[in-house]
Amino acid sequence: MYSPSKAHPKNRIRGGQEEGFSLVEMLVVLAIMGLLVGLVAPRVLGYLGGAKVDTAKAQIRNIDSALELFFIDNGRYPSDEEGLQVLAARSEGLPQWNGPYLKGADVLRDPWGNSYQYATAKDDRGFVVRSLGRDGKEGGDGEDRDLP
Repeated sequence: MYSPSKAHPKNRIRGGQEEGFSLVEMLVVLAIMGLLVGLVAPRVLGYLGGAKVDTAKAQIRNIDSALELFFIDNGRYPSDEEGLQVLAARSEGLPQWNGPYLKGADVLRDPWGNSYQYATAKDDRGFVVRSLGRDGKEGGDGEDRDLP
């Protein structure tokens, strides 16, 4: 005949009570897990945000290098109207274009999904490439700051 107390060791009765966890024990474990998540999650999210900032800086350096290659081939930097797209696809009027200087249009977006800002510099420095950060607006702190 089938007996539940013999079928599985966890179902054995000891001292008139079934073995298992009490509600208080479960609440204590949940409280400890909640504290751990509360302490660890902000740190992990901070690392993720920092990684996006580092990625944007690396991408800006790659775009700067591609712009220098464009300059070597064409004797000028792209105009504001041409923008960064001319690094990925040929534009009319550029017989010396030897690209693509960047592969894929996805590299023209920062880690937050915003387009990189490009402008020719007014003080003969060449050009400015920047990301407006997570918020996509000028200024800000942390992940929202502008990256040159």
